[in-house]
Amino acid sequence: FGSSRSSPSPTSPRAPPTSLAAMTESLQFRGALTGHRNWVTSIATTYEQSNLVVSASRDKTLMVWELTPDGEQVGYARRSLTGHGQPVSSVVLSSDGQFALSGSWDRTLRLWDLNQGAKVRAFAGHEKDVYSVAFSGDNRQIVSGGRDKTLKLWNTLGECKYTIQEDTHSDWVSCVVFSPSAKMPLIVSAGWDKLVKVWNLGTCKLRTNLVGHGGVVYTATVSPDGSLCASGGKDATAMLWDVNDGKHLYSLDASGTVNALSFSPKNYWLVAATDTSIKVWDLETKSVLDELAATAPSKCGIPWCVALSWSADGNTLFAGSTDGNIYVYEVGTA
Repeated sequence: FGSSRSSPSPTSPRAPPTSLAAMTESLQFRGALTGHRNWVTSIATTYEQSNLVVSASRDKTLMVWELTPDGEQVGYARRSLTGHGQPVSSVVLSSDGQFALSGSWDRTLRLWDLNQGAKVRAFAGHEKDVYSVAFSGDNRQIVSGGRDKTLKLWNTLGECKYTIQEDTHSDWVSCVVFSPSAKMPLIVSAGWDKLVKVWNLGTCKLRTNLVGHGGVVYTATVSPDGSLCASGGKDATAMLWDVNDGKHLYSLDASGTVNALSFSPKNYWLVAATDTSIKVWDLETKSVLDELAATAPSKCGIPWCVALSWSADGNTLFAGSTDGNIYVYEVGTA
């Protein structure tokens, strides 16, 4: 501690260091990644390659970005991946950062080799728009969902191994995600039927329905340790659930439609992209830690931010906007 710091007197109350640190931490705007010509619908990062970001857009392309941590600019576009015939709705990365997987309104998934900047293969099978794709933790399995209301499981060769048609959503599937827990391999899906569903990956059978949302659910995400699920959508509420026993734990008021949710990999935080702002909750206190508002709020009810992703170290937040920009924020002490 060094001798320059006087020890606190016995009477002075000492706040626990976690809350003290949390109170002073906030998100500082670092810059924007500019290049997409329409909504940025999805953003992917990976632990293995910390300077790699891949984004999907309604402009029908994916962009591969190189971050420049020490540069004046926050990063630059390394390449554009073209081939989808309709807006790209979702993108995820393999854990080694070598491959990207995308889903599109053109009803296909595509696997891309990022080193070559080329399509490896297309996955055909969905009868309507694909809204969401995900890689399992070991990168060997793929799940997708969309407007045909089914969930499909694929291998990386593009073979559809299983189509879940029992106990499925009665409306469009908006979001699919694998739980990162290796002990209990689960898939979580969210739908326009107001439900969040938890599936057993081994049997492809429904494990639990998470019931409680009052409107269309646009997004669901699982915490890095696999214990919590957060979901949100039209009812302006982020609901938190215990993934394993299917219990509703608590709800957070987002005061606007929730378009995207992301747990911080570093802090006990949940971030929500609403139509007008980005909200950061400290889950320990269940209070709003920070709120980032749109600099130029869009007219005619178009949402501002619709995609969120943290860097693997939890120090940088990427927010995809309907104006085509990816806004980059760094966790700093205010």
